[in-house]
Amino acid sequence: MGDAAPAQAPSLAEDVVFRAIRTGNVFEEAVERVLHAIKLGVVTAGERLPVERDLAARLGVSRVTVREALRVLEQAGYVESRRGRTGGTFVTERPVGERDEHEVLRQLRERGAELEDALTLRAVLDVGAAEIAAQRELGEDERRHLLDCLADSEQAELGQYRQMDSRLHLAIAEVTGAPSLAAAVADVRMRINDLLDEIPLLTPNLEHSSQQHRAIVDAILAGEVATARRLMQEHLDGTAALLRGFLA
Repeated sequence: MGDAAPAQAPSLAEDVVFRAIRTGNVFEEAVERVLHAIKLGVVTAGERLPVERDLAARLGVSRVTVREALRVLEQAGYVESRRGRTGGTFVTERPVGERDEHEVLRQLRERGAELEDALTLRAVLDVGAAEIAAQRELGEDERRHLLDCLADSEQAELGQYRQMDSRLHLAIAEVTGAPSLAAAVADVRMRINDLLDEIPLLTPNLEHSSQQHRAIVDAILAGEVATARRLMQEHLDGTAALLRGFLA
């Protein structure tokens, strides 16, 4: 992931894909942008990605963020790092194997439609739940329940993180006082978890999510309705970026 080789002038397609990130989910969106470049054929198998320094400048993020994104994509098998004067980060061969190409494209289209449906429903439900929870005068038991679930998610081991994450989001829905909303959040969360199980657990994303969780709970407990809504939307956007990057 070094910067030994000289940078080439970016193509228009590269400028479009590697445009500056404008949200707070810099790691998640950096991963998504690189995956899009690979899946759209902007950088094909065997070709080198822009060097770390240039990629960071184009995306408008730190080199540390780029390095973390490339590291997890290397672990997932999308890229590989080569050393030396002609080194850098290269897209790996990811053959379809014996499956028919048209069948693969059909499955990708179906998965994309399924993903967008689940993400849209989740955005409506979870953002609405955060807003309503912040509007309510929560009782002591409800406040303690939120804080306990937050603590559990922050202390969760890697293998338990998604379970504790789900419990926290469900707790936010529960304190709205609307059982039907809590049930709907639980249902869509099961769909999201099925999709999340198909992508790797990324430590930088989990650390960022934990920070967002605390900010969301703090806003709910303080009755800051607009802030709770905005923070929940930003949090969901980060997860959506990773899911779209890996699965869409």
